[in-house]
Amino acid sequence: MIRSLRLLPFVLLGAVFASQAQMSTEPHEQPQLYALAAAPSEAELHATIAHLVGFGTRHTLSDTRSDKRGIGAARRWVKARFEQIARDCGGCIEVVTPAQTFTGKRVPQPAEVMDVVAIKRGSTDPNRVIVMTGHLDSRVTDIMNATSDAPGANDDASGVAALIEAARLLSKQDNQATLVFAALSGEEQGLYGGKVLADYAVAQGWNVEADLNNDIVGNSRGQNGVRDNTTVRVFSEGTKSNEMPAQANYRRYHGGEVDSPSRNLARMMSQLAEQYLPDFHVRMVYRTDRYSRGGDQVPFLETGFPAVRVSEGHEDYTRQHQDLRVGTTDQDRGIHYGDTIDGIDFRYLARVTALNTIAMAALSRAPAPPTGVDIAGSLATDTTVTWHKVPAAAGYRVHWRDTTAPQWQFLRAVGDVDHAVIKDVVIDDWYFGVSSVSADGYESPVVFPGYVGSFERSPPAVTH
Repeated sequence: MIRSLRLLPFVLLGAVFASQAQMSTEPHEQPQLYALAAAPSEAELHATIAHLVGFGTRHTLSDTRSDKRGIGAARRWVKARFEQIARDCGGCIEVVTPAQTFTGKRVPQPAEVMDVVAIKRGSTDPNRVIVMTGHLDSRVTDIMNATSDAPGANDDASGVAALIEAARLLSKQDNQATLVFAALSGEEQGLYGGKVLADYAVAQGWNVEADLNNDIVGNSRGQNGVRDNTTVRVFSEGTKSNEMPAQANYRRYHGGEVDSPSRNLARMMSQLAEQYLPDFHVRMVYRTDRYSRGGDQVPFLETGFPAVRVSEGHEDYTRQHQDLRVGTTDQDRGIHYGDTIDGIDFRYLARVTALNTIAMAALSRAPAPPTGVDIAGSLATDTTVTWHKVPAAAGYRVHWRDTTAPQWQFLRAVGDVDHAVIKDVVIDDWYFGVSSVSADGYESPVVFPGYVGSFERSPPAVTH
């Protein structure tokens, strides 16, 4: 009896250590993310948009030689801004300008499309890459008009301002994965800038875990007069753009129509907003983009990389793709058309910037999403979930939800293992996923089983 009593403190101490080890793999609130959520500067955002609007037009086919007007001057200014951020952080950022020459329906003569890209290498996992994009080019009513003033304050100087501000804020922060901030050209002429960067990512061997494409993110007043400065839309595809026929057949039978990696990336952004931006809400939209419209996230999806589009909650179409004018007809008398800076709500844009900044920080500090996720349990009352471990993960969590639920409802922390049996949860009735957690509490997006949900780059679709 005395011997048992003597052993008791050591038994209790062991239990405490085991409990602490388990707690170390649990996600928890991150003070740094709270600080980043409050950090975006309205003044910085305003200064960037004012500079970009000041170039008159940034049409993809506009002047590239002038230092005061056109797409060339705008690209050089953004490059100089990135280089200043690099100097301020002691050279932590590399600036590159990948380019390709295109012809097409909206580019009748061969034209160079150049992106301006700032790269902050990851400290421990540099080949895993988190991307934020916005497009630098602008337009008026006639898509081929490369000379008239096209301020493009909201479409999409707002997205470029957000990514430059995110680069400034994250330049002195730690990131295990690589962060990329890219001002793209050629979006209005055919999503060419997105293709340039997606091709560059493939050529560099990047494992792109996410592209957060910000396009039209600065206005909080809809054309119908609705004002909403607390909601942003995040669009995400339901199934992978380059899914093969055999993969589609498997998915149609087993499920996964709403669980692409892009969709689970959107879910993570929604949860981050709920936790760190209590006055801001992500409205998940189960579409790749707005109806019959597109953005630079599409070339990333077509290349096999997860990507979402971030856009304001209510658009004003009188300020998009319009000549600068005042309406004179009975239907539009007095309406001021054109994408000018007075249409920007800078507090709203700062909140959108905060969402992107904390998402990039959280993704880059978390381990990579688990690979090889699979489930088994046919003709059983328990479900077995398996996965492959990933570097820097201290533990894993198994998630499940009703097949009609939009968000993950239940979870179980299972420790540093590669499988788990979820007792009395029948495989037929639920969707499952797995996330990885770092020792300091950062969690990856949830991965749905199989090809449907894998964050690994899917192969390009075969065309005939």
